[in-house]
Amino acid sequence: MNIVIIDYGAGNIKSLQFAIERLGFNAALSSNEEEIKTADKVIFPGVGHADSAMKMLKETGLDKLIPTLKQPVLGICLGMQLLCTTSEEGNTKGLGIFNVDVKRFSNTLKVPQMGWNTISNLQSDLFKGISENEFMYLVHSYYAPICDETIAMTDYDGGYSSALQKDNFYGVQFHPEKSSVAGEKTLKNFLTI
Repeated sequence: MNIVIIDYGAGNIKSLQFAIERLGFNAALSSNEEEIKTADKVIFPGVGHADSAMKMLKETGLDKLIPTLKQPVLGICLGMQLLCTTSEEGNTKGLGIFNVDVKRFSNTLKVPQMGWNTISNLQSDLFKGISENEFMYLVHSYYAPICDETIAMTDYDGGYSSALQKDNFYGVQFHPEKSSVAGEKTLKNFLTI
C-alpha cells in the first residue's frame, strides 16, 4: 500500500511515521503533487498556527491539490482544522471540505486543552473496535463545533467535534500516534478503509 504523509513544514511527522511502521506499513513524506495524487492513502498532519500553515500550503500549491483528492485522506489536529471552512486562529480561510468554522476555546477554560480526554458518539468505521469513551491524547486551543459531519465528540466545557468525515475525507482532533492502543487502532482502521 502506498501511504503518503503530506510534508509541508507544519507537522510532528516523524512520530506519525513511526506509528505507521509499528502497524507494519511504510509511509513516505512528500510535498510532491504527483506522489500525493497517486497514493492509496494520504495523511495530512499539522501542528502550529493555522495562518502560517495555510501560507505554507499556498506556497506549494497544496491548498489547491488537497480538496481534489479522491482517495481516503486523514487530517490530524491542525490538519483537520485546515480542512474546515475557516479558523478563528489568525482569521484563516481553510480548505472548505468540512462545513464548519473552527473556534477558540473560551478563556474561562484551561487553554490549550492538553492531555487525555474521551471520545464518544462514535459513528464511523474509523472507530471500528474502539469503545465509547475511549481516551485519546489532545493538545489544542481551537476546536470544530458539533456539526452534520461530526463522527465523534469530546466534552470540554460542552461538546465539540473530535472527529469529522465527509466523503473520502476524515479528520481527528486527537493525535492517534500518541494515543496508545486506541490511537493506533484508529490509524489502522483508516489504513484499511
